Amino acid sequence: MNPYLSKLQPYPFEKLRQLFAGVKPNAELSEIKLSIGEPQHATPEFIKQALASNLSGLANYPTTQGIPALRQSIAAWMGRRYGLNDINPDTEILPVNGSREALFSFAQTVIDPSRGYVPLVVSPNPFYQIYEGAAYLAGAEPRFINTLPENDFSLDLGALSDADWARVQLMYVCSPGNPTGKVLDLEDWKQLFALSDKHGFVIASDECYSEIFFDEANPPIGGLQAARLLGRSLDRLIMFSSLSKRSNVPGMRSGFVAGDAALIKQFLLYRTYHGAAMSPSVQMASVAAWNDEAHVQENRRLYIEKFKAVTPLVSSVLNTGMPDASFYLWAKTPIADTEFARALLAEYNVVVLPGSYLAREANGVNPGEGFIRIALVATLAECLEAADRIQRFVSKL
Repeated sequence: MNPYLSKLQPYPFEKLRQLFAGVKPNAELSEIKLSIGEPQHATPEFIKQALASNLSGLANYPTTQGIPALRQSIAAWMGRRYGLNDINPDTEILPVNGSREALFSFAQTVIDPSRGYVPLVVSPNPFYQIYEGAAYLAGAEPRFINTLPENDFSLDLGALSDADWARVQLMYVCSPGNPTGKVLDLEDWKQLFALSDKHGFVIASDECYSEIFFDEANPPIGGLQAARLLGRSLDRLIMFSSLSKRSNVPGMRSGFVAGDAALIKQFLLYRTYHGAAMSPSVQMASVAAWNDEAHVQENRRLYIEKFKAVTPLVSSVLNTGMPDASFYLWAKTPIADTEFARALLAEYNVVVLPGSYLAREANGVNPGEGFIRIALVATLAECLEAADRIQRFVSKL
């Protein structure tokens, strides 16, 4: 067996299952599940219709590069969303089966273990666990940069020494962040690019939450957009985007990567062997989704409504507040986060995720300890009911 598999930790939701073993939730209350970042808003009918209308595509093998119409629709969206009107859909865009699969396999493409040292893969901490697994399976060592409330959840790039940065081959960034919702600004990107230019590592910008924000006039800046605004090329820079959160289609497994043409070319080669082509039917439904913005604005409206109603209630008993973007509340707990989650389920049948499951100990601290992640993905009524139960639960502690 691949020895690197032994380095993988159980996924957060497997840890949650083990934590809840033996717990009997309050049977008088219905379950409200706010633990997983799975969009629960309705999938737009026009996307479902586009999928159903193109089932004839199931009779054909898809190409790994995807159909031109899909790459062109993505390029057009990038122009509208980020002002990136010069992206080449043939060389700088590649459809993928959701950002999760691509974030993992990208590390297998870019990590070079033959340079005489163990490569480092850097990511924020807390983080999306795929980053860690991708590093291990590529033969690299994960290295974490804590994002802490006292630093407004910003990346402390000075936490790594020059000797460590010299070993970095890949850095994952997530903006808007999971779980904090922190958005990188132009100055943050400037510092990241300076480090990348100095040490030659690749930046993988995970932007799967980019379309869940609260001010239509000020959408989160993207990595490629930042590069252009700073007059920089797209060298060693790839963005990852997805329809899952944007269009409420997590089951379609549809996203894309875009950026450095040389990296895209090698990633395409890897994926051709990997057997990762997107279904033709899903490609056509994806074209429809990327071409429409009205349903995305309505999706944002629903999240804004929930955040405005729920955040004051939760923040009255837990230290939390509106994130920059995304659909999570990152809330400080008065007791251990695991104990909080377990007791909240037992007494009030609300499921949240302990923050410690989303982080690793680095520099003597697990930055997720003492936090819970609350995903506001359920209906407004359910989120309000959950907030009320959390208030009652905390008031008894």
